[in-house]
Amino acid sequence: MTALHAAPTTAKRDEPEPPDRRSFRWARIDGKLSPYAYISPFFVIFGIFGLFPLMYTAYVSLTDWDLLDGENHTWVGFGNYSELLGDPYFWNALGNTLSIWFFSTVPQLLAALWIAHLLNHRLRARTALRVGVLLPNVTSIVAVTIVFTQLFGRDFGMVNWVIGLVGLDPIDWQADTWSSHLAISVIVAWRWTGYNALIFLASMQAIPNDLYEAATLDGARQSQQFWKITVPMLRPTIIFTTIISTIGGLQIMAEPLLFAGSQTPTGGSDRQFQTVALFMYEQGFREFRFGYASAVAWTLCLVIVIFAIVNYLLTRRISNDED
Repeated sequence: MTALHAAPTTAKRDEPEPPDRRSFRWARIDGKLSPYAYISPFFVIFGIFGLFPLMYTAYVSLTDWDLLDGENHTWVGFGNYSELLGDPYFWNALGNTLSIWFFSTVPQLLAALWIAHLLNHRLRARTALRVGVLLPNVTSIVAVTIVFTQLFGRDFGMVNWVIGLVGLDPIDWQADTWSSHLAISVIVAWRWTGYNALIFLASMQAIPNDLYEAATLDGARQSQQFWKITVPMLRPTIIFTTIISTIGGLQIMAEPLLFAGSQTPTGGSDRQFQTVALFMYEQGFREFRFGYASAVAWTLCLVIVIFAIVNYLLTRRISNDED
């Protein structure tokens, strides 16, 4: 009598995974996905309030869109850009923007670097001085521009009064191109110099003191230490402030608008200080040419990107040459 043996099975039963292995797997998944989950709110908000308006503006710039009649928009392709390149008012506004940017940005960064160098030394009431340097930046831009408009007044302005003390004739700061650019540049520089100075100061305090002590032992003066140690160590910060100042300077709008003393976006009687942002505002909300104003906005964006890249390449090349 033979015993019947059950055929051996080759399939293994699904055994539950050990708890430690499951925990390890979830920890790996959490480690990979958590960083993206933490930063996702920024990209969601940027996509809704940044990327979508940007792309929609690009679409509007390719149409003949009447702001008063939302349904009346015709596809014109690059017609708005072709008209823009032949518009003398746009080139005038672009020239004014570049002029104001140059007269405000270069002195502003140099003054900020000097102020930061002074604040980096041991001074009495250093905290109060640093707060005072930042106050112009937190002051209302409307209030600042109105005050400076009165200071640069033709008849009763304090600036013309000081000029008269040295025997010079009063200047109509709003009438001439260069005088208006200079006055607006002073407003911009006064407001943003302290902000950039604190950025430079934070970078200066990160420079090791051993470098200055070694330079002092070698007999280097403070001026030599500043140019040979401080400035080279601040190259990344200088690049950052230059790019940020370029982006802000090319978008300037409130100062020239309020400097005119009215709500007209023409920038003076002869458009002598109308910027590209003011020209865009005029076309969009005064002429109601929404498509043309969108083309101006995208052209300004392209100009800002080009200037930012050029500034970065120039400052980087200067740094490499000095190395």
